[in-house]
Amino acid sequence: MSNNLKTGLDALLRPEDSIVVLIDHQPFQFANLNSHEPAMIINAVTGLSKAAKVFNVPTILTTVVEERGGLIIKQIQDVFPEQKPINRTFINTWQDPAVTDVVAKSGRKQLILAGLWTEVCVAMPSIQAVAEGYDVFVVTDACGAVSAEAHDMAVRRMVQHGITPITWLAVVSEWQRDWARTDTAGKLAGLMVEHAGATGVAFNWELQLLNTPVPVQ
Repeated sequence: MSNNLKTGLDALLRPEDSIVVLIDHQPFQFANLNSHEPAMIINAVTGLSKAAKVFNVPTILTTVVEERGGLIIKQIQDVFPEQKPINRTFINTWQDPAVTDVVAKSGRKQLILAGLWTEVCVAMPSIQAVAEGYDVFVVTDACGAVSAEAHDMAVRRMVQHGITPITWLAVVSEWQRDWARTDTAGKLAGLMVEHAGATGVAFNWELQLLNTPVPVQ
């Protein structure tokens, strides 16, 4: 287990210290995804991707053997149209210098991971990265596994190593932290209308009452 666990405010995410790595949201992995409804994962990872852009959080896209497993899903690629995902052969993303060198050069230590499958392609890099001194957060609702048990056991295993499980709405709320931060609040509100389910519906209704246009992502 990591000996560098933060407490109090230091344990909360900050956009200036965060970096996101999205791992293998590809057709092959979705084909045997049984822990979650795929639409829920797609919504969560898309919301997380858009939020990273709102808060200027660097985001790395990566695939594994994409010539057979398929390209990263369109919903993610559309958020980062200029970025070519790093295509790996390593099952463990953290063994590929093409990924780890980018993270290291960023100087950011709050590492936020999401991917398919939780028990393999998320657990491996998370466990290695936390041992190297990163504060690792796994966005569990933007991840999925071959079964509910596999996802649950993977999260439990990672927690034993000092990794923090979190959901995408918790990530963006910690990045925002204060609704008085007007430079991001409006864009975050628009994102929530699109991806926060019933909360988004209610928020949209509130904006309509105030005759406030919904910010466009």
